[in-house]
Amino acid sequence: MRWAAIFSGLLLTLSQSSCQHPRQSNHLTVASAGKITSLDPAQASTFDVLQLLSALGDTLYRLNAKGQLEPRLAAAHPTISDGGLTISIPLRNDVLFHDGTRFDAAAMAFSLQRFLRIGTLNYVVGGRIAAIETPAPYVLRLRLTRPSSSLDGLLTSINLTPISPTAYSENKDTFLNKKFVGTGPYRLTSFQSQQQRLEPFADYWSTPSSNSGIDFINLSNSTALFGALRSGEVDVLLSNSLDEDQRRLLHQLASQGKLREGEGAPLEIGYITLLSNAPPLNKAILRKALAYSLNRKLISERVSYGMRKPLRSLIPPSLPGGEQEFWPSYAPEKARELLKEAGYCKNKQLILPLTFRSNVPADKLLALTWQAQVAQDLADCLRINIDGVESTTVYRQLGEGAFQAVMLDWRGAYPDPEAYLVPLLSCEKAKGLICEAGEAAISGSFWTKPGLENALRRSDQLRGHKRLQQIRAVERQAADGAAYLPLWLVTPRAWAQLRLAKPEFDGSGQLLLARLRLLN
Repeated sequence: MRWAAIFSGLLLTLSQSSCQHPRQSNHLTVASAGKITSLDPAQASTFDVLQLLSALGDTLYRLNAKGQLEPRLAAAHPTISDGGLTISIPLRNDVLFHDGTRFDAAAMAFSLQRFLRIGTLNYVVGGRIAAIETPAPYVLRLRLTRPSSSLDGLLTSINLTPISPTAYSENKDTFLNKKFVGTGPYRLTSFQSQQQRLEPFADYWSTPSSNSGIDFINLSNSTALFGALRSGEVDVLLSNSLDEDQRRLLHQLASQGKLREGEGAPLEIGYITLLSNAPPLNKAILRKALAYSLNRKLISERVSYGMRKPLRSLIPPSLPGGEQEFWPSYAPEKARELLKEAGYCKNKQLILPLTFRSNVPADKLLALTWQAQVAQDLADCLRINIDGVESTTVYRQLGEGAFQAVMLDWRGAYPDPEAYLVPLLSCEKAKGLICEAGEAAISGSFWTKPGLENALRRSDQLRGHKRLQQIRAVERQAADGAAYLPLWLVTPRAWAQLRLAKPEFDGSGQLLLARLRLLN
């Protein structure tokens, strides 16, 4: 296997990376970071898995590069009736699954019902779907519990990718990890945790793949990824988990015409969660002081050389409602004023333990930058002590209130403001300003506000300008509560060898593997 050569060269150095090896296969090799243990869409959550599933399967709708909703397995846009409580979706009648099973309304219903039963992210549906009906062979009908303006975005979610009822007949209620049988331009022919082989699906219903197949490899070492691209062992490299220095160098090489670079929609946000249900950060004045102490522009330049854009909203700017900035900009004197009001700065420092994920390269740089900036500007009032913890431990302990301040990132399960606000702000059981159960507790902030949950629900029942107004009202409340501090926006990138065309992304930030092609 061609990818095996890459693993033998993990210790490639920059000085060894100037020569280009000749091609040894008609397959294109695409490299990314991490390890894949399951390809079940009901379990998918990581970048790599979602990227693979976007090539192996199709969704009902897709956002194109302009952010417009585009029917895929759906034959047209959904029809809304019954006061917004009924959604009717006409389906294509010319689609086959990889095992030859015909795609129809029953197959789509099977996939949706399975996701609702066992999906690890089934909370994204939020109890909105009361019933799934198939009134005709190629018509899917969703009965809703309430009108939902974000449902259009939800129907683009890769987690709702249809699977063959035949292939999954014995896995209706269990995950099928090492197989995938969908409708996409590729079919899976080999699966290992660090390498997956994709072959073009001969009976694909839409535009066929522009290449003869993909070897998708997964490496955990940034230097190995960088070296593999520069040595020519890899045709295309995705930007996730690359060190910032190497990301910058690849960007510069592309600017010099030595690589081809493609960019996707920036839908990943980085932020800090502050623990609001325990001293000292249960005092809103202290959380607001920390909000003013963040120099996002400096952090962006020092950590990412400006490639991660400063962000003062929980919603990416490319989505409706994300174009305004609600969190305050850097103002150290305002931070000092608030800290003094809270009793600090007079021979007394606020000591903030800041946790960063030790296996995420940018996290430590961010923590060090903020720590140094505070030491320079607010040393008499505030001191930041940093500590690295492996990300799986962070995620496991987050809902236990284990961290006073912790650095995280988030990419919505579908491209809609609700997919960013609800996972951070929704609360099922509240006591005053404390969320005792719900997403706000799971996310580690435990912050809520009377009326906020109802405001979130109202925003999902409105459309157009009224919805934007409601979303902005929710963000204003979140910014005032300051339990989350948005930091930056991450743009997905891919770099390709010069023998390939420029990599293309869809509007959801997924690399279009089927459009990767060699130039004549």
